[in-house]
Amino acid sequence: MAELRNFDLNLLVAFKVLMEEASVSRAAERMCISQSAMSHVLQRLRQQLGDPVLVRTPKGMTPTQRALSLHAPICALLNDAERLIQPPEEFAPATSQKRFVIAANDYVEFTLLPPLIEKLSNCAPNVEILVKQINGKIPESEINNNEIDIAIGFDVILDPPSYLCREHLFSEHIISIARENHPDLTGDEMSLEQFLKVKHMLMSRRASGTGLIDDWLEQRGLTRKISLIVPNFLAAPWIVARTDLVLSLPAKIGECLARVAPLKTFPLPISLPDYNLIMVWHSAQEKEPAHAWFRRQIIEICDALTTCPSGGLAPPCPDLRRKSLV
Repeated sequence: MAELRNFDLNLLVAFKVLMEEASVSRAAERMCISQSAMSHVLQRLRQQLGDPVLVRTPKGMTPTQRALSLHAPICALLNDAERLIQPPEEFAPATSQKRFVIAANDYVEFTLLPPLIEKLSNCAPNVEILVKQINGKIPESEINNNEIDIAIGFDVILDPPSYLCREHLFSEHIISIARENHPDLTGDEMSLEQFLKVKHMLMSRRASGTGLIDDWLEQRGLTRKISLIVPNFLAAPWIVARTDLVLSLPAKIGECLARVAPLKTFPLPISLPDYNLIMVWHSAQEKEPAHAWFRRQIIEICDALTTCPSGGLAPPCPDLRRKSLV
């Protein structure tokens, strides 16, 4: 019994042409080789198939019975192979029902999801988005297993391995918000002395109930008074608006909350580095048309957020559960 590993599959292409032309010279012309080379190909076919394939008759070359029986299945096999090696079809967002899975924290849900879903509802109305909550390092195994298409978050938190693809989306910084007419904050800026004097509200999931601001202060022998620690942003604007608590949080969220509640924003009076929001995906998805299209939509949304500070964020404040940066 012949083994496939010993058969030159390139000969199947020549077999198809020879059967269609029933002529070595015409087959050679179609294959762009010399007639002697085509004769050699036919000889190899005969050896590997154990059959003459084409025989001479008074009317020219005629296929053998075995060659006739092989013709249709070999043509079908070659057609299937040709379809397999064709580049993937372009993604059609208007008609696609594909599901994209995003791993993200609440910051991403708040800033990116409203404009992204608004955009997709117009250009890809049947596409489905599934968001998986993450609050720590990147879910590497889920990305490797194609359970997650894209992870979005701050680079210092995600800490993705180098083999994964990444795209810088934009940089973010921390600001503080307080209620309008706060008795201790009358100007447009807040000094470090004022910052340490006021009471603070903090979003934190650390067991210690602290954030990066507290790390910065501790390194300098300073502390702030934290009166309320919560795990999410859901009630944040309403609590701050009705108390003298000060809340420090990412600027894009703070500025949005200040537009929907009687709040005022202040530059943070300490020097914390900016945070880089990144998008991460597996290299196996790099050239996949649907995936590439989806990444472009996210990049365009982030470009708009950078160009327009308001970013088109919707006025309602969604439930914001995120790992504390502050």
